[in-house]
Amino acid sequence: MTSPSSPSSSAQAARERVARRLRDLRTDAGLTGTELARRCGWTHPKTSRLENARTPPTPEDIRRWCRACGAEDQADDIIAQSRDAEQMYTEWRRQVRAGLKRLQDSYVDLFRSTELFRVYSPTLVPGLLQTEGYARAVLSAAADLLDLPNDADEAAAARIRRNQIIHQPGHRFVMVIEEGVLYHRMGDTDAMAAQLGHLLTAGAQPSVSLGIIPRTVRRTLWPQEVFHVYDDQLVSVELMSARVRVTQPSEVALYVKAFERLRGMAVYSADARALILRAIEALH
Repeated sequence: MTSPSSPSSSAQAARERVARRLRDLRTDAGLTGTELARRCGWTHPKTSRLENARTPPTPEDIRRWCRACGAEDQADDIIAQSRDAEQMYTEWRRQVRAGLKRLQDSYVDLFRSTELFRVYSPTLVPGLLQTEGYARAVLSAAADLLDLPNDADEAAAARIRRNQIIHQPGHRFVMVIEEGVLYHRMGDTDAMAAQLGHLLTAGAQPSVSLGIIPRTVRRTLWPQEVFHVYDDQLVSVELMSARVRVTQPSEVALYVKAFERLRGMAVYSADARALILRAIEALH
């Protein structure tokens, strides 16, 4: 186990809830799988695939299913539930078809509407605290990994513009990183030195709490994947190939609980500055 819940489990669980709802409609209507398939005009194996969440239903599938069960009034609600389930797990390649810059811009509305940001990262400086040179290196590496056109220069500039949210009133930022983040070199030495120097000042801003978990700390929770909690409504989990959106309240609460445990292992203020200064010294 590597996370509070398996990263893609939230998306699969949401699909299974849709499938269970369809199955319940069929059984409540007293229909067998074969009879429902006949009424819908498809084969029995398709009914089985839909009921076992092996195939996501299309809106037309759901409308036919509800009509066959005499529950047409539930179709729109189930269609919306199914759409939410499919949007939870979004491949990076799908998100960045229009370029990495467009991906940065897509977060602006979410950032503006969020009052409390909680960010945990074991690998990279959180995007909200990145300098342009560091961001350029990160985004260029992502473009190379995903075989995308490299618009890292424009995307890094867009990220820096987006990050101005930190200086706007009405928002709080609580960020926790692992000490190893300070030593994962992205870009050349100058870019990394600028990034570490920025952390010294960014962490001192009134709206920002930056905690660093020392490598020598006795852990009460192992390192997790990168995740962001937006207020208490949404968790965004970053995987190698995709982003998972978690909205189920019980799962959001689990991530918040994990975040608080990680935050409790971190050091702050002078102790955090000492770790950053040590990493700067190690660059030379």
